[in-house]
Amino acid sequence: QVQLVESGGGLVQAGGSLRLSCAASGRTFSSYAVGWFRQAPGKERKFVAAVNWSGGKTNYANSVTGRFTISRDNAKNTVYLQMNSLKPEDTAVYSCAAGSSIGNWPRVTYNYWGQGTQVTVSS
Repeated sequence: QVQLVESGGGLVQAGGSLRLSCAASGRTFSSYAVGWFRQAPGKERKFVAAVNWSGGKTNYANSVTGRFTISRDNAKNTVYLQMNSLKPEDTAVYSCAAGSSIGNWPRVTYNYWGQGTQVTVSS
């Protein structure tokens, strides 16, 4: 059982940066893969990035590769999403989720979700 809380969202100008945090409760947090997803107004939720249980493997959507970096600090029960060179198209509610890859990374089944944090990028 894991509870996730996102933070760090806000308003930023195009080209700027934000770092999102996903804080988790539960002593088994370090065993979970964690992903970031986003949902823009009027659009479906999309995958953004994921990191495996140890932080040694990552996966990114093509739209954010080279601009976003996912990382984790298991000692702090926190996963981060560093977002650089932000574009208006990145505007969305960003949510983190925890799950298991079941041995077939980068496929992950997500079981736990946070409520999301709003990221708005102005043009």
